[in-house]
Amino acid sequence: MKGPVVVQSTGKRKTAIARATIRKGVGQVRINRQPLEVLEPELVRQKIQEPLLMVGARSKTLNIDVAVSGGGIMGQASAARTAVARGLLSWLKDPALNDMFKRYDRSLIVNDPRRKLPKRPGGRGARKRRQKSYR
Repeated sequence: MKGPVVVQSTGKRKTAIARATIRKGVGQVRINRQPLEVLEPELVRQKIQEPLLMVGARSKTLNIDVAVSGGGIMGQASAARTAVARGLLSWLKDPALNDMFKRYDRSLIVNDPRRKLPKRPGGRGARKRRQKSYR
């Protein structure tokens, strides 16, 4: 047995959930069945590419399919990059890569636990309150 045939990993950010499937291939990366190269906006594409660029040429022998749902575009991008980074870690089994990811950005490996604060009575949002006037 040379290594895993398929590796599945997940990533979360706010309400976005990403599931990445990694298998041997020719370097294709697809987000919701769309090639990463045509993904818009560009900032989202760059965010998802970060772990792939850090791994370098080793990612050119893998096909990565990511299914993302929920949340907004940046939340989905963060969830997708976490899923991709975790998948690469479990496929390559390189402890130096784990340290590199952690030094660069801890949220590449660990899900971001922050959530939206719920709206409370007496105002328009979680923090904003209606003003009082005494005169």
